[in-house]
Amino acid sequence: MNVLLIGSGGREHALAYKIHQSKSLDTLYILPGNPGMKNLGINIDMNVKDFSSIAQFCFDKKIELVVIGPEQPLVDGMADFLREKGINVFGPGKKAADIEAQKSFAKYLMVKYNIPTSGYVEFKSTEQKEALEYIRTQKYPLVIKADGLAAGKGVLICNSVHEAENAIKQIFIDKVFGASGDKLIIEEFMYGEEASIFAITDGKEFICLPSAQDHKRIGNNDTGKNTGGMGAYSPAPVVTKEILDWVEEKIIATAIKGMENEGRKFIGCLYCGLMITSEGPKVVEFNCRFGDPETQVVLPILDGDFLQLLYSASAGALDKNAVKYSNGSAVCVVAASKGYPDAFNKGFEIHGLNDVENDILIFQAGTKALDDKIVTNGGRVLGITAITEKMDLQLAKQKAYEALDKIHFDGIYFRQDIADRAILKH
Repeated sequence: MNVLLIGSGGREHALAYKIHQSKSLDTLYILPGNPGMKNLGINIDMNVKDFSSIAQFCFDKKIELVVIGPEQPLVDGMADFLREKGINVFGPGKKAADIEAQKSFAKYLMVKYNIPTSGYVEFKSTEQKEALEYIRTQKYPLVIKADGLAAGKGVLICNSVHEAENAIKQIFIDKVFGASGDKLIIEEFMYGEEASIFAITDGKEFICLPSAQDHKRIGNNDTGKNTGGMGAYSPAPVVTKEILDWVEEKIIATAIKGMENEGRKFIGCLYCGLMITSEGPKVVEFNCRFGDPETQVVLPILDGDFLQLLYSASAGALDKNAVKYSNGSAVCVVAASKGYPDAFNKGFEIHGLNDVENDILIFQAGTKALDDKIVTNGGRVLGITAITEKMDLQLAKQKAYEALDKIHFDGIYFRQDIADRAILKH
């Protein structure tokens, strides 16, 4: 079949890598793609917001499946638009994508259907006074989140009243997250270890892919600002079989059924961000798409036909046997631009991309081609992923950092401790 993949980041590079392995693939088109994907498919220079032109492209190229990578096109209704034209889409419609686009809706869903999560309150920007009064009576730390999409950066962990006041000011007055901060959520802080689970669903049935753990903070030992993710590993030993079974029954299955009950049938990848607390797993957040950089470690340790899995979900007849866990492990370290997640410079040539071993995957994220060079073009530039055939995170980490030693660009920055939590504990 001919497939169109929407997106240009490291997550989409990993999706392209896995789709490309499928025996049922004819041609993979990627819109807009990035330089790292050109060996996997054909990059298409088209406006991602021009749904009509994308639909026409699907008809012209006989596209049998559209896979939408990023959250923004999903929230903008691309899946609905294409489905109405009779095109198979892997990705939820606009109403279902609200599970990520509106944190307040996700919280409403969890409370209504008894899905375990942290306690919370919500305030609109017109209720700033009430929000300030509320935080002065609470225990710390507290978590303050912009309600809407904020590219993974809209979460502020506050250790004092002063920090909470500053967070409310940033969101409501300084508008650091724009209209996404017209409403905010204040949550109790959850203690435990985080994990990510991807559930692939046709709206009724689902399967879960291997667990992963992301590293959100910019600095070693989880210090500094939140980012879109500085690295990941899979599987996450903290997610035991017992925990996964419980999560599948009490969280994933309940959420998918709840979404259908709400008239928001969810087709695609339901991302479940978990905190494994002393009281059991609780939901930190739901997303309406694959996580980044977790996708870069989960997909390489899958055996089977990943394209068949996505197509069967889009067609409403999930093939639960299309893929299975390979028994291996993977570690991805993100090479970022100096200054990220704040201001950073771009346009620096990337050296050493061809010097790494064959068993290392380099997923490009913030890159572009300039003449015959690849240069930096974003905050998170590359995801260096190492895979092992058996479960061995220590070896995967070692291989990833050895590969990173061969890659350079001006201002390259990466964390040194990706996967250490799992390695030291288990």
